[in-house]
Amino acid sequence: MKHRHSHPDQQPDGVSRREFLHRSSAALAGAVAIVLILPEGSAAGISGAEYDWDRHTWVYVIDTTKCIGCGSCVSACRAENSVPEGMYRTWVERYEIPVTGEAFIDSPDGGEHGFDPVTSGMNVGKGFFVPKMCNHCRATPCTQVCPVGASFTTRDGVVLVDAEHCIGCGYCVQACPFGSRFINPTTHTADKCTWCYHRITKGLTTACVEICPVGARQLGNRDDPDDPVNEILATRRVQVLQPELLTRPQCYYLGLDMEVR
Repeated sequence: MKHRHSHPDQQPDGVSRREFLHRSSAALAGAVAIVLILPEGSAAGISGAEYDWDRHTWVYVIDTTKCIGCGSCVSACRAENSVPEGMYRTWVERYEIPVTGEAFIDSPDGGEHGFDPVTSGMNVGKGFFVPKMCNHCRATPCTQVCPVGASFTTRDGVVLVDAEHCIGCGYCVQACPFGSRFINPTTHTADKCTWCYHRITKGLTTACVEICPVGARQLGNRDDPDDPVNEILATRRVQVLQPELLTRPQCYYLGLDMEVR
C-alpha cells in the first residue's frame, strides 16, 4: 500500500513506537502513581451547571459515501479550536483503488485545501475520501499511559486532555493507534479532537459537523431515543477503524472500504 501523505507521525526522532513504549513503561514502573481528581468539564473550561453528563453519551458517525474532500471541516476545526498550522485535530484522506495493484493514499495539508485531480497515474477503479479524527475510544490506551491523569474520559464518553495538568511527555501520542494526538508546539501539551466539547455541552454541534456541505458528519447522543444517529446505528451497517485492537471506538463509519485503516 502506497502512502504519499498520512497524518503526521509525532513520535520522537530516532525512537520507534515499540522502543518508546518500552522505555515509558519501564520509567513508570518504579514511579509513584499520581492520581488527579478532575472536575467534570474542567478541561473544557465549563462549570457544568446547565449540562447533565448523565443524560448524554456522545457518538460520531461519518458517511464516506457522501464526503467530497472539500476540506471545510479541517478549516472549521482549525478556526474553532486554534489548531496550529501543520497540526490537525481532524483530517481527510483520499483513497484511490486501482483496478490492479495497491491502494494509493494521500492527504496533502490534511486535506484542508481540498485535493487536486487524480495524479497517481494509475488506472483507478474507485476513489473516495475518509475523514479521520480522535475516535474517543471506550478502552482507550491514551488515558491508560498518562502518568498524571491529564488524559481522561468524561462521564458522557468524551476523551479530553486537561492542559493545566499535562506535562507534555508524549506517552499518549505514542499510545494512540489512530495517530490522532500531537504535542501542541504553542502550549507544549497533548492536543487532539475534543468533539468541540465547549460547544456540545452548550447545545451546539461540532464545528466540523456544522460546516460540512453534504452532511457527511453527524454527532449524536445515544441517550436520546429520538436522535437520528441512533437510527443509523440500529439499521445501517456501521464499522469502526481497526476493530481488532479492541479499543471500542465511538466514531462509526458508513461505507468504509477494506483498504482503510
